Amino acid sequence: MNRRFFISGTTLAATGFLLPGRLALPSSVVSSGDVVANGGSLYEIFMDPGLRYRPFVRWWWNGNKVEAAELVRELRLLREAGIGGVEINPVQFPSRSEGDDLGKPSLHWLSREWIDMLSVVFGEAKSLGMTCDLIVGSGWPYGAEYLEEGEQSQTVVITARKVSGSHRLTVSRDELMMEAEPAVSSPWEGRKSELLSLYLVPDPVTSPEQIIDLSDKAGSEYIDILIPGGDHFLYALVKYTGFMAVINGSPGASGPVLDHFNAPAVRRYLTRMSDTIEAQTGPLSQHIRSLFTDSMELEGANWSDDMRSEFISRRGYDIFPFLPFALFRTGAMGNVTDFNYGAGRGAEFTEMVCRMRYDFETVKAELLLERFLKTFSGWCSELGVRSRMQAYGRGFHPLESSFAVDIPEGESWTMNWLKHRIGEEMPESDYRRGRAYTMINKYVSSAAHLAGKRLISCEEMTDTYSVFNTSLENLKTGSDQSIITGVTHSVFHGFNYSPPEAPYPGWIRYGCYYNENNNWWPHFHLLNEYKGRLSAVLQNTEMFADIAILPPLGDMWSLIGVQTEPFPAVTHVEYFTLIWEAICKNGSSCDYVSEKVICESLVEEGYLIYGSRRYRTLFLVQVESVQPETARKMAEFIEGGGRIFCIETFPSKSPGWKDHEAHDSEVRMSIERMITYPDRFIMLKKPENDFIDWYRTVQEQHLIDSYLRFESPGPFLMQTRYQSEDGTEFIFVINSHLHAGHRTMVTFSPEITTGRHGWIWDPETGNRYRIGLSKEGTINLDIGPAESLLFVFDRERRGPEWEPLPVSGPGIIEVSDGWSAVFRHCHDDSKAEVLIDRLNDLKEMPEFVHFSGTVIYRNTFTVEKKMRAIINLGKVYGTSDLRINGISCGVKWYGRRIFAPEEYLKKGINTIEITVTTSMGNYMKSLTDNPIAQYWTNEKNKIQPLQSMGLLGPVSIYER
Repeated sequence: MNRRFFISGTTLAATGFLLPGRLALPSSVVSSGDVVANGGSLYEIFMDPGLRYRPFVRWWWNGNKVEAAELVRELRLLREAGIGGVEINPVQFPSRSEGDDLGKPSLHWLSREWIDMLSVVFGEAKSLGMTCDLIVGSGWPYGAEYLEEGEQSQTVVITARKVSGSHRLTVSRDELMMEAEPAVSSPWEGRKSELLSLYLVPDPVTSPEQIIDLSDKAGSEYIDILIPGGDHFLYALVKYTGFMAVINGSPGASGPVLDHFNAPAVRRYLTRMSDTIEAQTGPLSQHIRSLFTDSMELEGANWSDDMRSEFISRRGYDIFPFLPFALFRTGAMGNVTDFNYGAGRGAEFTEMVCRMRYDFETVKAELLLERFLKTFSGWCSELGVRSRMQAYGRGFHPLESSFAVDIPEGESWTMNWLKHRIGEEMPESDYRRGRAYTMINKYVSSAAHLAGKRLISCEEMTDTYSVFNTSLENLKTGSDQSIITGVTHSVFHGFNYSPPEAPYPGWIRYGCYYNENNNWWPHFHLLNEYKGRLSAVLQNTEMFADIAILPPLGDMWSLIGVQTEPFPAVTHVEYFTLIWEAICKNGSSCDYVSEKVICESLVEEGYLIYGSRRYRTLFLVQVESVQPETARKMAEFIEGGGRIFCIETFPSKSPGWKDHEAHDSEVRMSIERMITYPDRFIMLKKPENDFIDWYRTVQEQHLIDSYLRFESPGPFLMQTRYQSEDGTEFIFVINSHLHAGHRTMVTFSPEITTGRHGWIWDPETGNRYRIGLSKEGTINLDIGPAESLLFVFDRERRGPEWEPLPVSGPGIIEVSDGWSAVFRHCHDDSKAEVLIDRLNDLKEMPEFVHFSGTVIYRNTFTVEKKMRAIINLGKVYGTSDLRINGISCGVKWYGRRIFAPEEYLKKGINTIEITVTTSMGNYMKSLTDNPIAQYWTNEKNKIQPLQSMGLLGPVSIYER
């Protein structure tokens, strides 16, 4: 056995745990799913997964201009396309369609008429076997026109005006408040401001004693100040109440955003919603699976009426006099616009402020957890429904916040396909480029694993950019990447309520144009069946991880504050996400953990144990500060046989201000204990580049076990491992490159293979095939573009052998010329028959560059003898449907377009017909008089290049 990569240890214990002091989870959340409940085998569920495993859609009720008949029609349309459920999501009517609303009235949120429409949907969904979720409020974050001032969100912000003395300055209080006004992306016109404090500060400031407190003048309309000699800054701390409006709220749930730090206000808001609906529908538990909270884009909300007193009671000192220095100058979404705003600062003053900033961020996160998250999840529990939430954003702990909800949710983005070139590049210089998943997904899934939850949702392939250019292949590739991050269920973003009579192309708020008018809609069910089968496996198994990663959150919160997840404006450690990716690409799996998780873990036999999670190895990614309790637990882990790898630095101090000298000393003492174990407490230097090769070297040098090994790893080749209670092992492997295949030898460890037989389970068809491994557990793998493979190791012995279709072979017949094509347009159904002779990209053909619809390519070829023939269509942009001699050979909608039509071939002349559905973006660019088409393809930051379309080939026939 090669100790450099084979795993020692045992399989994971069954999930389901309850630890003292932790959130008690509903039994439904930690259940094993259908396998245990119904006594069936997991393969039986995989073959025919229930609708709850199929993707759901976010169903935008545009402007609440909804009618019963159309709601029923759209539900049935979605069910026929293989969608398993809907998230009912009332939203503001899209402004680009305001003149085309067909005169439909907007129903008021929570009105009797609006709830009548809920009842229609609840009844129809039940008859169709579909699931309903319901968003809380409308738009995001939630609020309403009726909120009283004391219920509205608050923020405290700063302005710093440079002044030089010596002279007397008179300044207007209103001017200062206008200077401080937060530049939010969704301001509310009813906002109110109040000047809280005023300070005169020398530039630079080196000590708190140099600060002159002028706050007693804050109540005056005009403020007279004597400026001493030298350079100074006049700091003003201003509170804004009702500063933000709901983003895209529909009537009845727009207006100011709710104060999420105010538990009674949160409770009143939630109870008003549930009481009003249930008075008309009866218990919501009879109609919906969950209540959903969308993006926590609080735009920098950081205050509530009792924030100051809460801070004092929790941290033992008053931060208020120092708050102007702990805060940054901010803009939209609360993002920092200037980290060097205001007076320069000495080193000791900077250190003090950073420690206080950490404390302020921590108190905000605690209050959001206690007052908002737990109030929301408790309300859901009382109603008998699940809580589903994107529990992240500025102010929230990116990992621990997801503990509080039943169905934690992350997100992936389709915009990455064109803007960030998903499937075409995977650079180390930018954590976004080439990745559909956002950096928050790993936090969310890790929290779910730690809390014993298997249903991990994803706002899948969020699209505010490439609406008409997103293909089924893009959707598959991006959502495959989401699975690698730990996601087990997709909610597509999203399906627009749009009646057929709405002007073309319909009402569009956002989304990948999930609409029956999309060219690929007839094939959409293929993607949903594929994803349903995978989700059936993932939700009935547990993701394996024996490596934990501690992010440098304490340092980040101290230096730059909590960032807006999942797209932080700045990152503290730019390479941070490359660590988990490198671990994944080298055959292992990992979770993120927090200091709280580490402190509450047990140490047994060299493992750090939290619930069902067991970690042999802990990575600290450039972590400089930890709490003394964390350092002591890490020392216990080291002394108990565990290993810790510290990248770039050992921790050397604690975060926070009060008693920090004593706490720093405690941390250093624990570090000194660990340093005495140099083989288990190890410093690593980060590489300049190639983190995949760097981690492989670390594996080999330090004998870090892995459960599989790619002989030739690559940036697009990723994997994840799951285990079932009966000992079955599942390994999901993807190649997310859209154009290039990947060849490598794969070796599975004895931990995976011993006593088990290898299989490929095909998520497209539900079939399974035996694979042959060498004695060493190896198999040669040629994984095509956008392809994925589900390897399964169980005790089943018999079944058909896996015979992947070869990319090339002997006796090649190339069909290179003589092609004709029939172009049928998607919009007007016009038809054109053309002799094109040789295949070419439609965007390179002037007469078809703006075409959209289906193209039927026809030709003939001659077969001299009967053979086990393979037909390879070469490069295709769009879905491809092959017919040989008039007989369908199936549809290929991603990756290699290779078919095995031998039973349909005949000796002599054969006809070949290939129907390709194209994308729609090029056509939309040509509709210069259509504001919707132009907005999504040809305006401002959404200007998109012409896309490749059609059959490019070469089309070839060869022997298997």
